[in-house]
Amino acid sequence: MTGYAAPIRRLIDELSRLPGIGEKTATRLAVHILRAPDEEALHLAESIREVKAKIRFCSRCFNLAEKDLCGICMDDGRDHDVICVVEDPDALVAIEESGSFRGAYHVLHGVLSPADGIGPEKLRIGELLKRVDERGVREVVLATNPNVQGESTALLIMKLLGRRPVNVTRIAMGIPVGGDLKYVDKMTMAKAMEFRRST
Repeated sequence: MTGYAAPIRRLIDELSRLPGIGEKTATRLAVHILRAPDEEALHLAESIREVKAKIRFCSRCFNLAEKDLCGICMDDGRDHDVICVVEDPDALVAIEESGSFRGAYHVLHGVLSPADGIGPEKLRIGELLKRVDERGVREVVLATNPNVQGESTALLIMKLLGRRPVNVTRIAMGIPVGGDLKYVDKMTMAKAMEFRRST
């Protein structure tokens, strides 16, 4: 990065902190922003500021929201007695885009990963158990990724829900093992939801 003025170097440093963005890509993005019309660059900066200022977690399901509750939790047309548990908001969006599920969600914001210091207390599992206990939920659909961390998280939740009067199901394994829900095509996601099974 030698040869770039200090403000450009700082922008490259900040962009390279983003997931999947290396130094070369960050440099290309920084140069693009520099060459873009002022209005376009200011729109980007304003969008980032607005997201940080206005987006929060839904107080019920922990999806991303502008208000206390997200649009899904506020939708009376959905079946709130069925909760689909996902790892992150990206997985929720993937399921929503499949059009295969009309219940509610619960976003864990991660999975069990002892090597990374992520135990049950760092996930939203306690809040899920509270929802099941307080709201008379009849089914919990476990839609964590079919990898080691996702499976161990699902097994823990199954165990914790085992003594409660709720049907626990797991999405069908039409999704490849080791895959990531946010990259699954709509048809595979629809079939996985349609053919979910009891645990």
